[in-house]
Amino acid sequence: MAKTSHYSILIEEKLIIYAILATWPAYIFGLLYLLGSVIAWVILLIVMLRLYIEGPRHYQQLSVLVLLWALGMLLLLICLLIAHAEWQLGAAKTIKSSFGWAKGWALFALFIGLGALLPLNLTNISRACCWLALMGGLYAFVSVFAFILKLPQSLYISPLQFMGGGGPEFFDVRLYGINPETSWPRWFFYAPWAPAGGLVASLLLIMCSRTEQRPLRLAGMASCVLMMILCQSRVAWILLVICGPLYVFMRLSAQRPIYLLLAVIAPVLLLFSVEAIELLQTTMDDIKNARPDSTRVRAELAQIAIQSWQNDAYWFGHGIVIAGPKSVEFMPIGSHHSWYGLLYVKGLVGLLAFACPLVMTALYLLWRAHEDADICCGFVLCFILCVYSFTENLEILAYIIWPALLWIGASLKIPSNHSIDKSCLEPILQNAKYS
Repeated sequence: MAKTSHYSILIEEKLIIYAILATWPAYIFGLLYLLGSVIAWVILLIVMLRLYIEGPRHYQQLSVLVLLWALGMLLLLICLLIAHAEWQLGAAKTIKSSFGWAKGWALFALFIGLGALLPLNLTNISRACCWLALMGGLYAFVSVFAFILKLPQSLYISPLQFMGGGGPEFFDVRLYGINPETSWPRWFFYAPWAPAGGLVASLLLIMCSRTEQRPLRLAGMASCVLMMILCQSRVAWILLVICGPLYVFMRLSAQRPIYLLLAVIAPVLLLFSVEAIELLQTTMDDIKNARPDSTRVRAELAQIAIQSWQNDAYWFGHGIVIAGPKSVEFMPIGSHHSWYGLLYVKGLVGLLAFACPLVMTALYLLWRAHEDADICCGFVLCFILCVYSFTENLEILAYIIWPALLWIGASLKIPSNHSIDKSCLEPILQNAKYS
């Protein structure tokens, strides 16, 4: 995206960079959940103070999509309040759930809005993400030796757990984990569970690719690939193959030769379409069978969530999450899936409140992806979130995926050709002054 000629880093951007670099230290000391949940509100407070004292001269105009995100996340809060009132859950649970909204869904609107509002230099954000990924690569080597030496999986659970409101897994500092189905180690990194680590690594891989310093970029991306492999997330492995070609295609989509190439390739692909579909089906079956217990639990959780939503709380949901039966290992109903979770907790209205801004953002960035490499990265990041929304509850992971939300927000800035360049008006104003 176009950089301003006289660029000066605001304190807001410095806080963002420091927060990204502080991710691993915060994880080691059990502060990561608090850091990711609070940083957006702190920056928002600074923005409000700056607007009050200095006015809007440092900030940029918000687009309709950014306002749609704010409206959608506010609507989720309204759904929560209505559901709590309908189910008579009491004031204590309503207040607790409202704080949960402020640390979850609200962060989507806040970070996307801040990314669009602030004059961020995405090169600095990308560089910070590279250093974050490098620390993850170093942590991987240390934890591999920890597994070889049979050191404990978990170092400790932070005593600050009472301040965060999340489960113990959000404050558990671990060197590695063990896959109960295979008895092989798998790595969580600074995520609460391994598939979430794959989501973080996938997002970091895209953001690291925009660093201008080649050695740092290659080292950061290599660390991300290592993290994606070690987390043993099946979705991360698929994205590792897809995201690169997707990014290249979107960057070339404005050039006519790419469509000529597609016109040549399409008939060839049609000739082998049956074999391709069979191969895809076989591959999907192999992926599911790689962890059959996990696939079974996910399917049962989805079925319970759908039935409970249809029968009990169609429009505004149940308001809170409860644990499922023993057949799903007491996993929370609606977990492992953003859309089933939204239907169960927030109902159909809540699902639409999140789906509309997400889908419209993805389509808008798809339309503009060929214009700029940073916007193209924003589209790929949005694509990754869309894919993982079918396997993870994105709300509860907002505290670790927030750099990607910032980047998506920066990609939603109003194009410069949609605004008036006041410098062009200066000669006219001068002539009018002396006439």
